[in-house]
Amino acid sequence: MKKKKSVVIVEDHVILRQGLRSLLDSSGEFEVVEEAEDGMEAIRVIQEKNPDLVLLDISMPKMNGISVIQQISGTCPDTKILVLTMHQEEDYILETFQCGADGYCLKTTDYEELLMAAKAVLEGKSYVSPEISGKVLEGYIENQRTLRDRSSWDTLTPREKEVLKLVGEGYQNKEIANYLCISIKTVEKHRSNIMEKVNLHSASALTSYAIEKGLVTR
Repeated sequence: MKKKKSVVIVEDHVILRQGLRSLLDSSGEFEVVEEAEDGMEAIRVIQEKNPDLVLLDISMPKMNGISVIQQISGTCPDTKILVLTMHQEEDYILETFQCGADGYCLKTTDYEELLMAAKAVLEGKSYVSPEISGKVLEGYIENQRTLRDRSSWDTLTPREKEVLKLVGEGYQNKEIANYLCISIKTVEKHRSNIMEKVNLHSASALTSYAIEKGLVTR
């Protein structure tokens, strides 16, 4: 009997998580071994289970999916990552692949396409939903043609984006330090750097900016 492929689902909406688990488990080809509802929990679970496949949303509490991809692609190189998201913007698509994702599906996809995408990435292929494949090609051609001017957003480091996300979610410096296992002084330094780079100088302004960039759901 063919061994089922192990899957970890990372999604902060319980109903969607349960639906995906039911669909994958009923396929006969996959076994959902664990679920996670935020980015930090996701990293712990994935490193513990070392699954064949991670089904991952981008917009999540505490740590977004892109930061998760960056971390697990280094620590779990054999785990394939299939993004399942609402975001169709070119920047999101290109950044996820640059960070190590293997596939990118929209949440509007149907069950058959999701299974096809999962099988493709497990075979070592890349997969992009047909609705957005044109955007990926256009973005690639544009990047090859010329280097775009860096925006203030582009100058933020991955850690600064993590801090910005947590600020946008209303966490205080001490809480952020605990979440990220860094000192309060380091958090303060990151906040100072963020404010200088994006030219915003209040928590409310940073929150609005985090919402605008898709780090935080309104």
